[in-house]
Order: sequence, then C-alpha cells, then structure tokens
Amino acid sequence: MKVLKDDFEKPKYSFFARFLHWCFVIIFAYGIYKQVDDINQLDDISFFRTEIIFASVFLLFLIFRFFYMTKTQKTSIPEDTPKSQKFAAKIVHLSMYICLAGIAISGLLIGYFFSLGFRDELLMNIIVGTHEFFVSIIYWLISFHVIAAIYHRLKNDGVWSSMVPIWKERKINREKSQ
Repeated sequence: MKVLKDDFEKPKYSFFARFLHWCFVIIFAYGIYKQVDDINQLDDISFFRTEIIFASVFLLFLIFRFFYMTKTQKTSIPEDTPKSQKFAAKIVHLSMYICLAGIAISGLLIGYFFSLGFRDELLMNIIVGTHEFFVSIIYWLISFHVIAAIYHRLKNDGVWSSMVPIWKERKINREKSQ
C-alpha cells in the first residue's frame, strides 16, 4: 500500500527555536568580529568588563538554548535517513555545544587569571591554547553544519526549511511504500 505524505506542512522547529538559532548565529558572529587580538588589551578595564559580560551572557544563552532545544524540540531529519547520518548530526551538534561552551569558559578563565596577574605564565599559555583549540574546532564544526544544511536543501527533504528562513524548499509529496 502506498501513502502520500506531505513533508512540509508544519515547521519541525518552533518559531522560538528558529529565533534562538539565528540570534545565536548573530551573537557568535559578533564575538568573532570583536575578538581579542592581544591579551594585553585586557589592561583596559572597560574592555575587560565588556569581554567578561559578553562571555557570561554568551555562556548563559548557550546553556538556555541547549536545554530548550533538547527538552522541547525534535530533530527535523526524516525518519528514513540512514542511522550513520543521524549519528553524525548528533555528534556535530553536541560537539558544537561543547566547543562553544569551551570557548566561553576558557575566555572567562583567561580573564580571571589575567586579573590575578598571570600574563606570560605556563597556566595562562595553557588556557589561551585551549581557547584557541576550541575556536579552531568550532570553525570546522560550523563548516560541517553548513555543508550538511546545504546537502539537505539540495536533497529537498525539509531539513533546510525547518530552520532557515530563506530559499525555502517547495512543498512536495513523496510516495512512501509500506
């Protein structure tokens, strides 16, 4: 028996989930734009305070978004997607949360130890190195995330339209055999 299924009737994610996603993209982009180029910039107390507030808000927003998404939203990946792709999506998403939290936490640790007078010490070098590691990894993860989104847009399976507000996929009827 064949059943026609309209895959694009309702967005898989709530308006609030999509809002959080795109707000977070903007906040992250702003963080990249205003990044600290030299640790000695933290000598400026106004700049230092702004960095601490930004990292704290970033981390709190990330934690809120993680719990909101995991407790209230379900994946938009179609059920017939291979298990390996579903697993890869989970790994990339979880790794993104871990790296983003790592960026904020290591940034706060840099600020904390800088305020205590640690500048060119081994501990500060380790924390800065950790921060830079998380930043490098997040660029790769974001690249994988964007490539996967484009893949799903080309596949026209509804994943793209569930989160992206532009270049919407057209409604299609796919035949499913049971």
